[in-house]
Order: sequence, then structure tokens, then C-alpha cells
Amino acid sequence: MDVTGAAGPPTSDDGAYPGYRAARSRGLGELDTHLTRCRACPRLVAWREQVATTRRRAFHDEEYWAKPVPGFGPSDAALAIVGLAPAAHGGNRTGRMFTGDASGDFLFAALHAVGLASQSRATHRGDGLALYGVRVTAPVHCAPPQNKPTPAERDTCRPWLSAELALLGPSLRAVVALGAFGWQSLLPALGAAGWQMPRPRLAFGHGARLTLPATDERQELRILGSYHPSQRNTFTGRLTFAMLVDVLARAAALAGLRSEGPEV
Repeated sequence: MDVTGAAGPPTSDDGAYPGYRAARSRGLGELDTHLTRCRACPRLVAWREQVATTRRRAFHDEEYWAKPVPGFGPSDAALAIVGLAPAAHGGNRTGRMFTGDASGDFLFAALHAVGLASQSRATHRGDGLALYGVRVTAPVHCAPPQNKPTPAERDTCRPWLSAELALLGPSLRAVVALGAFGWQSLLPALGAAGWQMPRPRLAFGHGARLTLPATDERQELRILGSYHPSQRNTFTGRLTFAMLVDVLARAAALAGLRSEGPEV
């Protein structure tokens, strides 16, 4: 309690911390700083730190990030890409979303092919990778066991994504959701950020397209769905490189970004 008798702000291990800090962040830098301190989901905290201790043999000598992983990309991005969560030995190791794992290799190679990334590989923070008009993020910012967050963990983490989308609002024109989890998590986050949701909501599918109408405070927003670039999808051919490039190129065009892909 403070001197007035009122309860103080929630601590980083309180379930109310994401909502409290996200709503009060005045920019993406401040949001990311508060996000990286979050310990609101005990299971995820325990897992991300356990992975950093045991490590994978290939990364035995590396120091793992082992904290929530913030979004990556410019603060005035016209296009956002929303995945699932950091990989245990990818983003949880490198500290940058979709970096250091096979899914990230596939995604950034596609972004580079479309002309939205400076290079095709993302190996570590400080590797020189830059994104052009694109911000990559996720609805869950800590690596979950078996890559499966619980509904409660997703909901606890949602204020970070909602605030990130709201802060991107003035420039944001399009969003690509990677996978059913990304799609289903994105829509309520956009609703909380001020966009109007259609009823009934469009089901996820590769190539699914949805337009959210402009409001007094939000401009029209285009949503596109793509299969997630997980190894299960890419190894089986469910998602090919050409398929992902096509979706990203269409999203870039809708966002008003220059790309090397097909016209919409």
C-alpha cells in the first residue's frame, strides 16, 4: 500500500501486470521494456528459464535471452506479421522474434524475396537484419512447452499485442496472421485495440482475407491468413516457399509497401 492507502501498481509476477503496463506505455520502446520484465505466467517463466539452463548441445556455449521476446521492426510499420510464440531454442535464445530457428529462416527468406528484409537469414540480435515497413510479433511472448500456450496464457499476454497494434495504428494498413493460433489470437487483440470485428468472425485458412472497416480512430485494415512456417508445414509441403511469398507480396501491396511479388 502507498501512503494514500491505495494499492500500488502490480508487480511483474502479477497476472494484472500486462494489462496495467501495456495500457500505460506511450511508445513501442516503453512497451517492449515493460514486456521484457513480465513474469505473469508461472509455467512459461519456469520453462523459458529451464531451457536456458539445460540448453541444446549446439548452443551449449551461448547465453540464452530467457525473457519475454518483444516484437521486431520499425515503429511506423505499415504491415504486421503475427505468429504464435518464440521458439525455445530460437527467440528464447536470441531475444529476437523468429530468429535462430527453422521457422524464422523460412519467414525471413520469404520477406527478403519480397523485398521487405535486408537479408534472408536471422541468426542473432545485431546480425544486421533490418525490416522495411514490417513488424514481426506474436500473441504469446514467452516460449511455451511443446510450443503450446494455454488459453489462459494467451489471454494474460493479449494486452501486449493489443497495445502494440494500437501504437502501430497510425501507420498500420495490413496484418498477416501465421497459423490458426495467430489468426484466432489476433482478432480479439485488434478488437481491444479499437477496430470493429465482423460477426460472425471469418474462420482461418491459408489465403483467408478480411477487411476491418475504418472507425473514427482507426483506418481500414486488411487481414490475411497464412499457414505457419513450422517445420511440420514446410517439410510436408503444406506451406511452400512460393505460397508464403505470395501472401507476403499481397500483404505488402495492400499495405502500400514496395515489393517484388505479384500485383493484387
